[in-house]
Amino acid sequence: MSQPVAGRPAARAADAAAAATLPDPTFPIPWLPDGLDTPVLVVDLDVAEANTRRLVAHVAASAATLRPHAKTHKSLEIARGQLAGGVVGLTVGTLGEAEVFVGGGLDDLFVAYPVWAAGPKASRLRALHERAPRLRVGVDSPAGAEQLAAAVAGAADPLQVLVEVDPGNRRTGVATPEAAVGVARAAARAGLEVIGVFSHGGHGYAGPEARAIAAADEVRTLTAATEALRAAGFECPVVSAGSTPTMLAALGGPITEMRAGTYVLGDRQQSVLGSIDPGAVALHVAATVVSAAVDGQVVVDAGAKTLTKDVAPYLWGYGALPAYPWAVIERLSDYHGVVRIPPGSPAPALGEVVAIVPNHVCPVVDLFDSFVAVRGRRRVGTLPVDARGRRG
Repeated sequence: MSQPVAGRPAARAADAAAAATLPDPTFPIPWLPDGLDTPVLVVDLDVAEANTRRLVAHVAASAATLRPHAKTHKSLEIARGQLAGGVVGLTVGTLGEAEVFVGGGLDDLFVAYPVWAAGPKASRLRALHERAPRLRVGVDSPAGAEQLAAAVAGAADPLQVLVEVDPGNRRTGVATPEAAVGVARAAARAGLEVIGVFSHGGHGYAGPEARAIAAADEVRTLTAATEALRAAGFECPVVSAGSTPTMLAALGGPITEMRAGTYVLGDRQQSVLGSIDPGAVALHVAATVVSAAVDGQVVVDAGAKTLTKDVAPYLWGYGALPAYPWAVIERLSDYHGVVRIPPGSPAPALGEVVAIVPNHVCPVVDLFDSFVAVRGRRRVGTLPVDARGRRG
């Protein structure tokens, strides 16, 4: 009787899991500079800037503007490239990110988050408001509005706020137009300036078929909330939608701006969803093959502390290798990425530097201090990840 082969059941389980996922598109093989100290992020600024120009034009065709979320890149230099490409300002997710961008002279910011302005955050918000009069902040409760107002009490100008409404993402935001009016009234009573409403169609990440549904949900929800606020006496000049999966469809009606963020760098998840073209991926993780000791696999020096363990249900593995599309990064340790090579398929050589398209670029960027910047096939320098780690 033959003995079981070690690892065969796990391989069968992996094959079964792969059958339930969506196929990767064909990613172009990027140019990587020689002499990289891996693992390292390599960003093609030409591709990133083209991504912004393309989306600005698309949004403008709907008489809206682009205010991209800078949490994706956390970089002053990339943000300046976006502004040069026609965006009207930036979105951030935390006061810490806002502090970095304001410190870099980029002060037209929307903190798209229901900031609870208590303790140190109250004084930080006050300082930001005084330095950046165009700062605006999200709110989704009367109590949150009162906290914001208390933090900036006595300031020369009122703090501008947008009321968040939930389009079906079930995260933050009021559930009904009537609740949006209640938050707006509480904010106005507290001395804040209500300038509009916003939403995040994050449920569009559920799969390719969910993108159109989430976009329609954003338009419908924001339209109802805008109508309710205007009927209650609020002018509501800013109506803001936001997510990369819904960026192409969540326009029209009263919507005045789009806050997509991931689009600028791209990632595997967005390409599989169909949100971006695979050729629009501007950032890759460069990693070195450090071991080929086990048959049928190689190990790269990009593990969980480089690629993260973020895997959407429709993806298989922890990133894509454009030069070896049949390979699967099927297991991560802190500093090891175990890459399965199907029988009979070419494998990268020991010592070879390979490019990886990360599953979700935003948390990957936050793990690094810098990017290696290229333009086409030319290395142009190193950019700091200026707002790295600014989580609060």
